[in-house]
Amino acid sequence: MRIVIVDDEPLARGRLRTLIDELGDHEVVGEAANGAEALETVSSCNPDLMLLDIRMPGINGLEAARHIALLDNPPAVIFTTAYGEHALEAFDAQAVDYLLKPIRPERLEQALARVQKLSGDQIGALQEAAGDESRRHIASRIGDRLELIDVAAIGCFVAEHKYVSLYHTGGEVLIEEPLKALESEFSERFVRVHRNSLVSKERIAGMEPDGEGGHRLLLRDVEFKPPVSRRHLAEIRKLLKAMG
Repeated sequence: MRIVIVDDEPLARGRLRTLIDELGDHEVVGEAANGAEALETVSSCNPDLMLLDIRMPGINGLEAARHIALLDNPPAVIFTTAYGEHALEAFDAQAVDYLLKPIRPERLEQALARVQKLSGDQIGALQEAAGDESRRHIASRIGDRLELIDVAAIGCFVAEHKYVSLYHTGGEVLIEEPLKALESEFSERFVRVHRNSLVSKERIAGMEPDGEGGHRLLLRDVEFKPPVSRRHLAEIRKLLKAMG
């Protein structure tokens, strides 16, 4: 198999590379030091498998795996971790293979022999069960690459047919995630303003009439003005008042 090693510790990457070389039959085609680099490496190296550390600065391994699962032909993933026993129960429940640090050669060989691909839903459930925080980025698939949008830069999500439009400070992209799931994951940061819209509380700058008896929200540094339904109008006015 073609393998990419992802770990923020150079010594850990070096040890894994040595173990794989000693096993033979496999080739390390790339390395990455964090989740963002992992996404770039997948696009450039087209690996069959990623050995993916979980605890990394920025985009951690669970979040990176969730984004990678959106690709048309994602690599298989084996997590490497120093998680405690309680968190490892979540991995076992999701039938996800993982290697507990320090990694033993025989355990690595066993894991490589039963490599399997993971679904985005499976990784998302694992992320929740392991008590991991909500994602810091949302991934939009553009052709054969992923564009990552910082959650802090997002103004709103708007459901339209089978897709969700994501409006952010840099423009607009489409994502394939249910609005209900986004609302559940980001309930602390986003508020429902319409049956098909979620808006970032941090980016609400005001509200104005739409000229047709309704209202639209003004968002900081985001051009799109999402409509506010009558059902949610009182809640939004209360929120605006609390914001001063």
